[in-house]
Amino acid sequence: MSDGTLAEVLAVGGWAHIELELGGVTDKPAFMDRCARAFDLPEFFGRNWDALADCLTDLSWSPPVRGRLVEVTGWQEYARAQPNDWNIAREVFADAADHWNGTGTELRIVLALGGSS
Repeated sequence: MSDGTLAEVLAVGGWAHIELELGGVTDKPAFMDRCARAFDLPEFFGRNWDALADCLTDLSWSPPVRGRLVEVTGWQEYARAQPNDWNIAREVFADAADHWNGTGTELRIVLALGGSS
């Protein structure tokens, strides 16, 4: 299934498709910049783990949708370069997904295994 088809199928169901492409990211500032762009985070986003967690568990700044599917691509390089930060990022993502579970505004985050394409 191509990305366009996935986005179209999700849109029919009221879901947003968010692609967080991390190819070439090897440090936390670049990771936070990619998150800010992919999620279209508000200007007040502080570019740290607590701020990312806060933005992903309080989506009042984002247009309402039935759910969000976040596809993380190209993450392997960052995971190798910054294993501790990658573990924190995965915890933030898991906690945010758990926060929205069963609320009618789901958040699902998947790690693409095929690289950054």
